[in-house]
Amino acid sequence: MENQVTSHIIKGVILSAISIVFAIIIYVFNLYDMSALTYVSYALFLGGLIYGAILYSNQNNNNVTFGNVFAHGFKTTAVVIVITAIYTVVSVKFLFPDMLDKILEISRKKMAENPKMTDEMIEQAIDMTRKYFVPFALGGTIIGTGVLGAIGSAIGAGIAKKNPNPFSDNAA
Repeated sequence: MENQVTSHIIKGVILSAISIVFAIIIYVFNLYDMSALTYVSYALFLGGLIYGAILYSNQNNNNVTFGNVFAHGFKTTAVVIVITAIYTVVSVKFLFPDMLDKILEISRKKMAENPKMTDEMIEQAIDMTRKYFVPFALGGTIIGTGVLGAIGSAIGAGIAKKNPNPFSDNAA
């Protein structure tokens, strides 16, 4: 009986769900100012991608190449990007419209701590952020997840076990 290979779509949906649940927890408990949680989110995503790469290799009886595993990981990343980008827009515009105000208030406090920032400069920065928040958030989600996904896919492809004979009959 042939092994079933878990699709990159399924893995992407699972990683996206974890990311979204994590974001909702941060929102509900108002943990925006705890920057360490960002690193936990990154670690969960990287760990999921690396685990997914190893799983993909194992499900293919290790008859894979670095490129096969990397491509699978990056396809998973693409699914995560699409889902989290949609979630980002929906959450900011419809689900949690007060999220923007909370984030801007935290930004205002951090800028006020800087002695070089005048009140006028702070207001300009806050106004610009308010006006372009969705495009910035969307761009940050796409680029950040893409870069992190490429790194995680490369690490996963490097770690995943591969058969030394790429010319075997069972090649994926």
